Amino acid sequence: MSDTIDYGNLMHDAMRSLIRNVLLDVADNGLPGAHHFFITFDTAHPDAELADWLSDRYPGEMTVVMQHWYDNLEVTNDGFSITLNFGDAPEPLYIPYDAIRTFVDPSVEFGLRFEQQEEDGIKGTTVTKDTPLPQTDESELEVEEAPSKAAEIVSLDSFRKT
Repeated sequence: MSDTIDYGNLMHDAMRSLIRNVLLDVADNGLPGAHHFFITFDTAHPDAELADWLSDRYPGEMTVVMQHWYDNLEVTNDGFSITLNFGDAPEPLYIPYDAIRTFVDPSVEFGLRFEQQEEDGIKGTTVTKDTPLPQTDESELEVEEAPSKAAEIVSLDSFRKT
C-alpha cells in the first residue's frame, strides 16, 4: 500500500473516461447541435495508428477536428478509431486516450489539457486554465471559423501542494 494518494493519475483516468463517455455518446447519437472537437494527440505514441504521410508531416503532434464529416467512429476502453477527411482524402486513425494532449469543444467553451510532468519518476496530469485553442493546418482540414474566445479549462492547480 502506498503512503500517498496518487491524485494525478486518478484525475488522468477520470478525464480520459470523460472523453471516452463523450465519444461513446457521439458514436451512438452523432454530434448534437454546434458541438465539435479539436483533439491534439501525440503522433509518435507507440499505439497511435495513422498513415505514414501524416506521421511524416506531423512527427510530434497533430490536431484533428471532429465536426462536419467523420466516419467509422469506434470507441474502446483504450482509445478510439475514426476516419477523417484530409484534403478530400479519407484516412483512418486510431488514437489511444493516453496519446491525447488536448480535448476541446469550443462550442461550449470546454477543454482539457494533459501535461506529462516528470517528478520523482512519476508521470502526472495537470489541467490548466486559459489554454488557447489548438491551431490546425487549414490546408489539411476543413474547419469552420472557431469562436474567438478560448475554451474554459477546468483548473485544479489551486489544489496542488507545493
